[in-house]
Amino acid sequence: MRICNILSRKCLPLDGFDAAVAFYEKLIGQDARRRFDYPEMQLKLAQVGNLLLIGGSKAALAPFVATEMTFLVEDIAAWQRHLPTIGATVVEPVKAVPSGHNMLVRHGDGMLVEYVEHRDKHPDDRMQRE
Repeated sequence: MRICNILSRKCLPLDGFDAAVAFYEKLIGQDARRRFDYPEMQLKLAQVGNLLLIGGSKAALAPFVATEMTFLVEDIAAWQRHLPTIGATVVEPVKAVPSGHNMLVRHGDGMLVEYVEHRDKHPDDRMQRE
């Protein structure tokens, strides 16, 4: 069980989504690792480096703005069992999403975090460990 990476999240209006993705691709110097529509939630998502861009209307984004970070993990089911033993609360249990599986967790300090296990893992999503 390990956290592979931590993504900063940015919610933005859908009409600025493509321009924002292009800006961060140019700024960071790499193409988006993932880019997909989430039609059930009326969202578009893209990951550029360690930045997760989430585009949608104000109403579509409302359920997502309180989530402060996204943790990319291996074995999300094991995390769902483990987190309550260390003082975290699973707010929304593991469910299927377009990229794999996710859950929403409130840490002991109050931070709301999305945990995600991607179906198709990208090698650059692994933090370097000594």
